[in-house]
Amino acid sequence: MAVEHLTDSNFAGKIASGVTLVDFFATWCGPCKMLGPTIEEIGAESDGSFGVYKVDIDECEDIAMDYGIMSVPTLIVFKDGKEAVRAVGVQPKTAILDAINSVK
Repeated sequence: MAVEHLTDSNFAGKIASGVTLVDFFATWCGPCKMLGPTIEEIGAESDGSFGVYKVDIDECEDIAMDYGIMSVPTLIVFKDGKEAVRAVGVQPKTAILDAINSVK
């Protein structure tokens, strides 16, 4: 499954139910660029039991402010619309998958 970029208009609906991983990133951010392929890999390998999305903090400033995003990349795993796990900085794929599995 491809990693979808969320916007102000569809963010709430996409995270409302089930488990979702959201990568808050910026196009100018070096560590975000390093993490990007890992997020794409997780999205491609997803069996549909969780969603994988990206939010550009420069395009969606309100969402970034609502969730207190101070550094990028920030990964948040949501469970039924509520934040369950947060990690800041580049994370190894295994740590991201462990975070997702911990809330499934």
